[in-house]
Amino acid sequence: MSILEERIDIEAQAIKAKKAAKNLSIATTREKDDALHTMAKTLEERLSTILEANEEDLRNGEEKGYEAAFMDRLKLTEARVRDFANGLREVAELEDPTDVTKSDWTLENGLNAKEMTVPLGVIGMIYEARPNVTVDATGLALKSGNAIVLKGGSSAINTNRVLVEMMREALQSTTIPAETIQFIDSTDREATQQLFTMKEHIDVLIPRGGGALINAVVEQATVPVLETGVGNCHIYVDKEADLNKSLSILVNAKTDRPAVCNAVETLLVHKEWLEQNHQQLKETLDENGIIPHGDATLQQYWPDTALATEEEWANEYLSKHIAIKTVDDVMDAIDHIETYGTKHSESIVTENKDTAETFLKLVDAAAVYHNASTRFTDGGALGFGAEIGISTQKLHARGPMGLPALTTIKYVMTGDGQIR
Repeated sequence: MSILEERIDIEAQAIKAKKAAKNLSIATTREKDDALHTMAKTLEERLSTILEANEEDLRNGEEKGYEAAFMDRLKLTEARVRDFANGLREVAELEDPTDVTKSDWTLENGLNAKEMTVPLGVIGMIYEARPNVTVDATGLALKSGNAIVLKGGSSAINTNRVLVEMMREALQSTTIPAETIQFIDSTDREATQQLFTMKEHIDVLIPRGGGALINAVVEQATVPVLETGVGNCHIYVDKEADLNKSLSILVNAKTDRPAVCNAVETLLVHKEWLEQNHQQLKETLDENGIIPHGDATLQQYWPDTALATEEEWANEYLSKHIAIKTVDDVMDAIDHIETYGTKHSESIVTENKDTAETFLKLVDAAAVYHNASTRFTDGGALGFGAEIGISTQKLHARGPMGLPALTTIKYVMTGDGQIR
């Protein structure tokens, strides 16, 4: 198939999605929920087929020498498949975010005005290695009344193809049109770039992946973009931090799933706390396989520690490596975060409420924490059922984007002949 033919097909898919979005916008909550449950059941019933397709992608990844963190995001297990199937069921149990009256008032002339929530329309989803995004994004789009055009990365092409086939097949036994889900079955980058400019058919683009992908979409798209962000997340351990809390939070935030965007990448440590607790900290790092890259102060305690580079303060490791910097106080920590952070998730560990309040107010991030792990910046963990991404921008939506982020506002006016 030529690039021209492929482009025509992609546009045809977007047109089908737009038509399906009109039908979906008038579907009842019950119809959407039934469809989500049917999709979840189908995925579980055909779990072995999903894992076989994923094995093919994993073999291809090994041949291409993908890094361990990338392979972890790509890999599916029976538990992971059941998790995202259950995620569809959880989304079905959530309140329908559409047709909600946010405000209602009547003007002096008798004209009634209502501020109502409505679907965005057609969502273009561009993402990389995580096949769970295929299911999570589809479920959230469907429940919020949106059609979706999926363009996953080439690394997961076989897994994504099977997942979409199953979900579309499931919809055929429901009242929701299968055309609601469109999958661009291509590894050509031009197919992705075409989505950037399909403003007449796509209402919003959501990129999810590494910094290069996100920046490319933001810089090149003519379609409005809901920008998700990379996660250079920090934990600041204050001089008044409890030792056990600090170590427990650090280990969870670094090792629970090192390759995800809400894992901690830099530990900022008050110099007095480090002086008192450097031995326990080093033992904890060693016990959990965490590899430190420190500043000159840290090297005084641990001479064999690699010196962190300027690049390491700014980038995600996505592994069990961690950068550690000694700071003088909370303001020093905040300045470091302001310089190198990505406005994703930032945490402070301290028993001083005033210090915590200063941190929580002054740190500019989508999610800030006091005495808790950054791993909670997640739609599922926060009770959203699932998330379509974590927004680090400030307009329309910020933080984990669940159902409400996939709606917009329509003003509905009802009169009796009023003129102005």
